[in-house]
Amino acid sequence: MQPTLLGEGGPVIWLILVAAAIAAAVFIERALYCHRSQINSAEFLNGVRTVMKRGNVVEAISICDATPGPVARLVKAAILTRELGRDRVRESVEEAGLTEVPRLEEKLNLLATIAQIAPLLGLFGTIIGFIDVFKHLEEKGLYSNILFMSGGVKQALICAAAGIAVAIPAHAGYNYLVSRVNKIVLDMERAAAEIVNIVTEDGK
Repeated sequence: MQPTLLGEGGPVIWLILVAAAIAAAVFIERALYCHRSQINSAEFLNGVRTVMKRGNVVEAISICDATPGPVARLVKAAILTRELGRDRVRESVEEAGLTEVPRLEEKLNLLATIAQIAPLLGLFGTIIGFIDVFKHLEEKGLYSNILFMSGGVKQALICAAAGIAVAIPAHAGYNYLVSRVNKIVLDMERAAAEIVNIVTEDGK
């Protein structure tokens, strides 16, 4: 959107721009976090299994510490409680999962909120623009300045367009991030089931 159009959008346009900046920052930060959190869990677990079969627990923990993401932290929790029995291992993995999922979902509600309120902000700006037009008509009557009236209409349309322009990518970004989070959570569930078997078999 050109700077001249932004200047004609009235005060509400700046609220929409702030919402757009926040949405962009949240999306980039969350996308990077999801990228760092997602690993090849099958390859990672195979490496941990190989090390655990050799009885090298310290190396297995070191692998977990060196690997980013929630899957590695779940596996580490299972390894640390391996001597407490299968039920306790499962509980520790579940507790770790309850800690990791909120981290993955952090700020997603903010992005969803912006996607919902951006069109409303646009509608708010539209209403203000038309209020200015009708106020001018009421004051000037037949002597109303057509340029002022067209400016009010333009302000209304710019705000409406800006609100929609922010809402569409924000909503798409939210859905994309939710799909990434769901995929990571699925990897966590698979890894949790497998690591419980790995460490309990090792302890037998």
